[in-house]
Amino acid sequence: MSFASDQYYEGAPLPRAFYELPALEAAPRLLGHTLVRRTEDGEIRCRIVETESYGGVQDKGSHAFNGRRTARTEIMFGEGGVAYIYLIYGMYHCLNVVTGTENDPQAVLIRAVEPLTARDEAMMRHHRGAAARRPVDLSGGPGKLCRGLRIDKSLNGQSLADQGGPLWIEAGKPLRSEDIMQSPRINIAYAEEYAAKPWRFFVKDNPYVPLLDKNISRYKPS
Repeated sequence: MSFASDQYYEGAPLPRAFYELPALEAAPRLLGHTLVRRTEDGEIRCRIVETESYGGVQDKGSHAFNGRRTARTEIMFGEGGVAYIYLIYGMYHCLNVVTGTENDPQAVLIRAVEPLTARDEAMMRHHRGAAARRPVDLSGGPGKLCRGLRIDKSLNGQSLADQGGPLWIEAGKPLRSEDIMQSPRINIAYAEEYAAKPWRFFVKDNPYVPLLDKNISRYKPS
């Protein structure tokens, strides 16, 4: 079963209808697609290999839980297809893809990416500014990948559906649903009963994905 590319042509921007999906549907479907960052040094292309779903006002792990609308979360209540970027611990940026329809706050956290070529990897290492002995050290985590791709809050609200800007997503190579694993999300004990929901999705046996949870199972599409 071809999963990540669905009916999209490799290298083409994902259709806007894709971003209307609820986060729980969009999160596994984003795996295998290509995140593109344009810098003054050239473009960096990476395969999305790990995501987490944060969807709806009922999700206690979401910034928009219970309909919370602040200057930071307001972007989640808009139409899907834009970047939602915030800072954690005062030093690490996190990239999210806003999905869903207006006034229904949905977002997918991009947790890990894999550079497509040696040149992409070299550019990420240069921007990362830290030693990365293993693939997972380079871009296996939301803060790491944002540093490697020079993603910060200046890109908050950037359209991800339009090629040619500083940041966008293109359709990648087909990915079988059998190659996708799932587990509970990371570091959200505050989400109470929602902390155990298996809403983290990642590519099986990918070296850029940190295996941070033992409660891992094969993804079962609904």
